[in-house]
Parts: sequence; structure tokens; C-alpha cells
Amino acid sequence: MIRLENALNAWGTADFATVLQREVAQLGVAQLPLQRGLSVGSHVLDTPVTVMVNNISERDGSLRIRVGIFFQSVIAGCSCADDPTPASELNEYCEVQLDIDKATAETVIELAP
Repeated sequence: MIRLENALNAWGTADFATVLQREVAQLGVAQLPLQRGLSVGSHVLDTPVTVMVNNISERDGSLRIRVGIFFQSVIAGCSCADDPTPASELNEYCEVQLDIDKATAETVIELAP
């Protein structure tokens, strides 16, 4: 289970968005549902991501936060000599919903609808 403890500890302070962005970015591509959020490429690259807080709402017992994530992908080809697929990195963006339990910091991360 993913726990965003630093973000929860910063809740209610002016530093909350910055702490949340840093903590989500540190999760890396393996723990974020970026593969399902692809719009251009076919494979997410394991490169640093940039996180932008779009919306925050407080619910009974939890925080629901929608973040935008900028990341990179490639179109995976066969790497044959005659493969027309470019090997360049593609810029991607998707939105992810975070539900942080205010008691435990346990966080459910899903691709935003």
C-alpha cells in the first residue's frame, strides 16, 4: 500500500501542494497508473515525472486530490533496420486521482475518470 505520510503531515499548511508534488513524483512510474494514461506513445519511460495539483477536496476521513502528471513515453518498435518508428521520447500528460486516508496516510491512486 502506498502511504503519502509527508503530504498528510503538511495538510492545512501553505507547503501542502509542494510536499504532495514532491512525494508523488518520488513514487516513480512503477507506482503510478501512467501506462493506462498514454495518449501518444505505447510504453512509459522510467524518467522523472512532473506533478501539478489540479483540485483538492476534503471528505469525511480522506482527502481527494486530482493531480496532472507530465511524463514521457516512446512508441515501441522492433528496432529493426527498416523500422520506421522514431526512437524519440514523446511528452505525455494524464490526470490521476489520489484518495489519502487522513488517519493512516494510505493512498489509493487511480487514473482520473
